[in-house]
Amino acid sequence: MDIDRRAFLATLGSAVAIEAMSAEALADALEHHMIDRLDQTAVVQSGERKERPYRRGIGSVFVLSGSGDGVFAANKLEPMPVKPTLLDFFKLRFAPANHVLQSATRALKTGMNEETIIACLLHDVVLSLMKPDHGWWGAQLIEPYVSERVSWAIRYHQALRFYPDEAAGYEYPEMYNKIFGKDYVPAPHIKAAYTYARNHKWYMNARLITVNDLYAFDPDAKVSIDPFIDIIGRHFKQPKEGLGNDNSPVAHMWRTLASPDQPL
Repeated sequence: MDIDRRAFLATLGSAVAIEAMSAEALADALEHHMIDRLDQTAVVQSGERKERPYRRGIGSVFVLSGSGDGVFAANKLEPMPVKPTLLDFFKLRFAPANHVLQSATRALKTGMNEETIIACLLHDVVLSLMKPDHGWWGAQLIEPYVSERVSWAIRYHQALRFYPDEAAGYEYPEMYNKIFGKDYVPAPHIKAAYTYARNHKWYMNARLITVNDLYAFDPDAKVSIDPFIDIIGRHFKQPKEGLGNDNSPVAHMWRTLASPDQPL
């Protein structure tokens, strides 16, 4: 996907606001911008930019415009089933989920194992809830329902994005150089997370998310959740009460996604 540097920087606000952002925040903003573009190819942005009444880190489901860049038409969310499943959330809260579906599709087509495929499918769905530190938030969201290896991989993929591994097939994104400059240095907590993950037995599980992540921004790709239904059945422990109703440590996160218009 080609990114217009000026257009991207314009989404961040004034020069003062951009100057105040850390490199890590800028990197996250770039990825979120690319994901948003996949989900808005049919929408034309208005000519005059207005100041946002919300923080950029807010989850997309909470913004009436649907996107952190404010380019979607106002949307009305469909109500969730009484006992919502992961598939229900994909259809009614994560949709169109183009990026994660592309990522998982690539993992499937290249013959990767099912734990890697479901990790790719779930690695960024938390962006509907929260954008900053999405690796940690994303791992927490699905931790009770997947293997420890899958949640671990999702947690650490965020840090691994900034460190190339040519042997694994991951090159440092050239877009990062264009946007942030070749002297970019990751934040200390990102470097610490990378160092820890690089020496962990599950390193490749997180690394493969980044490998599939990098090539999952094709605006013309046609993807569907259908090829992953059986894999979800084997690797996602769907609570019989429904996500958000099972009294798990993260049930409140799923309830928040299900009912984002609740005032309290």
